[in-house]
Amino acid sequence: MIYQELNPVGNFAPWEASKLSELERNQVSNSLGQKLLFENKALKVWEIFLQPNERMGFRRISNSYTVTSMCEGLAVSRFSDGSIYLYRFQENDTRFVPPAKNKVIQDLENIGESPIYFHIMEFKSMILALDCDIKSIYKSK
Repeated sequence: MIYQELNPVGNFAPWEASKLSELERNQVSNSLGQKLLFENKALKVWEIFLQPNERMGFRRISNSYTVTSMCEGLAVSRFSDGSIYLYRFQENDTRFVPPAKNKVIQDLENIGESPIYFHIMEFKSMILALDCDIKSIYKSK
């Protein structure tokens, strides 16, 4: 997966008014994907499928995750800090994204000529997972 910055942090000049309005109205999802495929105490597995020119709105990301592209494609992502990135990916490209110090808000838009399809594995907070395991150990005693 190759990505490059198209627009720097703090520069909202090239942004469309509709995208800025979404952020101002806090139209932000907490879902990393469009469809939740699986969930347990430790992780969530999401799916994203976007047709050409289709866009997934802004979403808030606070946990680490891996993203795997199921096909090749081209996408753009806008971040709430003003930055914009271009992503080029091949089938089976996988990238690990560590948790950010602050929650990240970004969208995703397919700007290629064919559909794009991703699987995302979101890792829930390790503290929460460990806390649940510790509680279950004490309950079993």
